[in-house]
Amino acid sequence: MLMARKFARDLPALLGLVIVLSAVIIAVIGPWIAPHPGDVVASHLLQRLKPPSAGFPFGTDNLGRDILSRVILGTRGALRSALAVVALATLIGVPLGLIAGYTQGWLSEIIMRVTDVFLSLPQLVLALALAQLLRPSLETAMIALALTYWPFFTRLVFAETRRLQASLFVDALRGIGASSTRILFIHILPNAISPVIVRATIGLGFTILVGGGFLGFLGVGATPPQPDWA
Repeated sequence: MLMARKFARDLPALLGLVIVLSAVIIAVIGPWIAPHPGDVVASHLLQRLKPPSAGFPFGTDNLGRDILSRVILGTRGALRSALAVVALATLIGVPLGLIAGYTQGWLSEIIMRVTDVFLSLPQLVLALALAQLLRPSLETAMIALALTYWPFFTRLVFAETRRLQASLFVDALRGIGASSTRILFIHILPNAISPVIVRATIGLGFTILVGGGFLGFLGVGATPPQPDWA
């Protein structure tokens, strides 16, 4: 309940949630709302490169396929990859940020220095280097992107945790003997979740853009003529 109330008061987080939910709904009902769902993989050379019209709101591509239908049906593949990347990066980055922000000493320093090293390198270049060390595949590309995106969550949660641990409610919890695990995951994390959701929402769009070029470069994206945002 505390997390829900905190989230409901954060307008950017609510806006991000609406955007993500809208994309998810389109991905789920895409086959039923696409104007020409059966023609997205077929070639119709007589209607190629048509301008936007009532029958083809976004026009047609060089093979005569309805662009709007391909955008709608391509939502599933784009969201599946982006959600997997962001979810994995969150699972790695958020706990590390909590630990680094709450503790003092060598453990916190090691986590943040490793984070700084990852942040100092271009994400796409680092992801390409990691992908070359593994077997080229869609799963490999997603793992490589996730392993280069977690530092953003770590840095964000680290700053929020350092700010929150100086609060009076944390001192009160320590005074009554609450464990560090309870303080971190029951009290600090709910208060730091809103900026994490905003970062995750931004990360979805960024991952789709980077992943499109990244997957296309490696040839492990959606197999033509399957629809895809890349």
